[in-house]
Amino acid sequence: MLDVRTITTITLDLDDTLWAIGPVIARAERQLRDWLASNYPRVPTEFSHDDIQSLRKQVIAEYADRSHDLTFLRREIIARMGQAAGYTIDVDAAFDVFDAARNDLDLYPDVRPALSSLTQRFTLIAVTNGNADLDKIGIGDLFDGFVSARTAGAAKPASQIFNAAVEAGGAVAAQTLHVGDHPQLDINGAREAGLWAVWINRDNTAWPDDMDEPDGVVSDLHGLDRLLGSS
Repeated sequence: MLDVRTITTITLDLDDTLWAIGPVIARAERQLRDWLASNYPRVPTEFSHDDIQSLRKQVIAEYADRSHDLTFLRREIIARMGQAAGYTIDVDAAFDVFDAARNDLDLYPDVRPALSSLTQRFTLIAVTNGNADLDKIGIGDLFDGFVSARTAGAAKPASQIFNAAVEAGGAVAAQTLHVGDHPQLDINGAREAGLWAVWINRDNTAWPDDMDEPDGVVSDLHGLDRLLGSS
């Protein structure tokens, strides 16, 4: 049972915990495709969505040791699409288009007020498999640290990324609570690394029958704030 008195650090997942990521990525990919169509018109005509997915699998197979680095994968895919279509793409400019759209998003309504409350009482560390930029999103000031799969060298649910987050928070695993939306990547991964784990279940979905229960369940970050004793 979660002992909230022991918690000094909270590590927080980002995508689908603080915002809905699916629509954001879809829009970012459309904007990238439109930019490529304007600047390298043969690329979108020669590469369908399925073609891009096949190319992604190929890149991951070739660079298995970097499969956790989503920025590297996307940049490599852009470069290879250009080469196949007879271009030398300005990969920096192309990725900037995607990155700007990827970080132009709407937070869930509870996020900013709840984080503003939590950060007064806990050390907050962002932990993500993705490549969000907290400063571009506008919440960097609410966090004390940021750990990504790219910086940690491994993606959730690997203990390596959780260990890096614990170190960034300056506590020990038993004093650290991880909060995320994914039962396997977030909750099971955190608990195997020795952290406490609270599931944020925004969609009222059923917990998987074959997994141990989380240490707590909340429907949003206001619920987390209350769970951890907000006044």
